[in-house]
Amino acid sequence: MKDAVAILCAGGPAPGINTVISSVTKIFLQNGYTVLGLNGGYKSLFADEADFICLDFEIADRSYSRGGSILKMSRYKPKDDEFKVDFFKKHNVKLLVTIGGDDTASTANRLAKFLASQNLDVKNIHVPKTIDNDLPLPEGIPTFGYHTAKEEGVRLATTIYEDARTSDNWFVVSAMGREAGHLALGIGTACHYPMIIIPEMFNKTKVTFDKIIKLIISSMVKRRLMGLDYGAAIISEGVFHFMSDEEIISTDIAFTYDDHGHPELGNVSKSHIFNVLTQKALKNTRIKVKSRPEELGYELRCCTPIAYDLDYATRLGLGVYKLYKRGNTGCMVTVDRSGKIVPLFLKDVEDENGKVKPRLVNINSENTQLILRNNLHFITKADYEEAKKYIDNPKEFDFYKILGWEEGSGC
Repeated sequence: MKDAVAILCAGGPAPGINTVISSVTKIFLQNGYTVLGLNGGYKSLFADEADFICLDFEIADRSYSRGGSILKMSRYKPKDDEFKVDFFKKHNVKLLVTIGGDDTASTANRLAKFLASQNLDVKNIHVPKTIDNDLPLPEGIPTFGYHTAKEEGVRLATTIYEDARTSDNWFVVSAMGREAGHLALGIGTACHYPMIIIPEMFNKTKVTFDKIIKLIISSMVKRRLMGLDYGAAIISEGVFHFMSDEEIISTDIAFTYDDHGHPELGNVSKSHIFNVLTQKALKNTRIKVKSRPEELGYELRCCTPIAYDLDYATRLGLGVYKLYKRGNTGCMVTVDRSGKIVPLFLKDVEDENGKVKPRLVNINSENTQLILRNNLHFITKADYEEAKKYIDNPKEFDFYKILGWEEGSGC
């Protein structure tokens, strides 16, 4: 029986998955291996009968540039006691290639330790995938899928902004991102949105809906002072990850609840929540603004990958083979700025529980501060007197006061 390579995808879709699958398949077939593609992620891997297909050149060549994934994905997270070696032994698997984000990588990290404890020579190489750009790669190196998702997000957000200008109203936009604000920041920056709100901004204060809504209204008032009746604010869904259940429930939005009593945020539009709260708060001001909610989420995940991600995902797929032949395991494949394939070992980026730590936006970087301080519109001390036409206490809507930042060049 030939040595085999197994590929699984987990988490949510991201543009470029098929490019990675195709590139891994082609390079390993070319070198005499059997390539197995698992449907259903980790759930299938540890099932009594795994659901898989044998990948060949024709399948790989037909799918490399498509969006979505030819392998069915799952968010299933197996517990340690579910791990077993049956699939690896039965099919002579020598390498497990996992394609996913931080949860997928964390499970791969635990699995690699289990296989080593069983004295089974199965290597694991993880390919960092997520539109959220939140895996702990070196700063400035993206996860594949991020740039395509941002490109599509910019296309949609630009149209939204043009609608605001045409209709003289505002849009309150929410963008995917889990804990991190990379996607919202990237889209908002490219579209010149007058307000961008990401969880990392609250590095000096607690995240609350009151502060988020005041930032939005601060921008609305500032734009009115500039003679502009339109605009758009984009907020990363990541802000919810830093709020308590009590804070979320206090919005009086009609939530459904899971078995543990937590509000099921996946069942509601985040932009709807922000927009409803903004409209309520505006009733206490003297500014009449119509705003509409818009969500940027699932429509970004299965786009046809742009050239950047086609190129990048191909290099990552080929890089898997290079690392495998070097004997590397328990690592992510990365491409550095010079184009060199470099392993990033999961043990070096895990927390005390073995979970891979997410990469948040570097809020203190010059790049981030340049945008947040110089390319947004908001109330500052210099606007207080004029802003009294619209709000009773402009200080409460001061961007720097809300965030607890020092006004000036640094935070």
